[in-house]
Amino acid sequence: MNKFRSRGEKAFDVFNILLLAAAAAITLFPFWYIAAVSLSPIEQVMRGGLILWPESLTLESYKLILTNAHFTRALWITVALTAVGTLTNLVLTALMAYPLSKKRLKGRSALLFLVLFTMLFSGGMIPSYLVMKWLNLLNSFWSVIIPSGISAFNLIILKNFFQGIPEELEESGKMDGCTNTGVLFRIVLPLSMPAMATFTLFYAVGHWNQFFTSILYVTNSKLWPIQVVLRQMIIQGSTEEFQAAIANETTEIMPTTIKMAAIIVATVPILFVYPFLQKHFAKGVLLGSVKG
Repeated sequence: MNKFRSRGEKAFDVFNILLLAAAAAITLFPFWYIAAVSLSPIEQVMRGGLILWPESLTLESYKLILTNAHFTRALWITVALTAVGTLTNLVLTALMAYPLSKKRLKGRSALLFLVLFTMLFSGGMIPSYLVMKWLNLLNSFWSVIIPSGISAFNLIILKNFFQGIPEELEESGKMDGCTNTGVLFRIVLPLSMPAMATFTLFYAVGHWNQFFTSILYVTNSKLWPIQVVLRQMIIQGSTEEFQAAIANETTEIMPTTIKMAAIIVATVPILFVYPFLQKHFAKGVLLGSVKG
């Protein structure tokens, strides 16, 4: 590092730091405000104005949210949907990307064309709904998972990633008795952890935040994920279950604080996924694979 830096370089660094700090503050401010309102007493919220720090901490809104059967059921449905959906996405994407990464595969160009075609054109909402209805998948868990089983964009990236793995590693695995499936799961996928971790995060966030597919295919409110319930609370005031719960509460709670608490509860779980995956992002693709 050069110790003798010009004033222009130092000024540029200061400008970058201030700019990034301002961008971070703008990004974090909505989350901070929502958390502050959700923890604020009703008197402070009723006075209005900008709340940056609660006068006294109260967890009444969180208590009401987490003890409501409708909300907790939606939360567990979302957890299960995210886990099963992400696993399904990763398996299907890897199983299709691996053979497409081999130039010796017959019909490879035609299959790649079909994959790219889906990135530009789709059947549309009504045909997709009719297909789900014909398959008897409406109001089911799989109606939300199957339509997004494979992302064409992620498939292309993973295919290119597999192509970068040396063929010699796969050939050595076959010499040791591995089948194509064994090579994929014992050699290729372990070397592809950075890519798989990235796609795990993409797919998980997509499943956790999706609500339009559930609105389209799921009409039973007992099967709604958390984002649909949250949408009902924010846009349409509150659900009937929450209206009944609020009416039965002995302590008066501002509906705004309930909405803010619901947003925090629906947002925080998916934020904890990233720390478990970030260690794989910077790892080398072939780290340790050529060592004796």
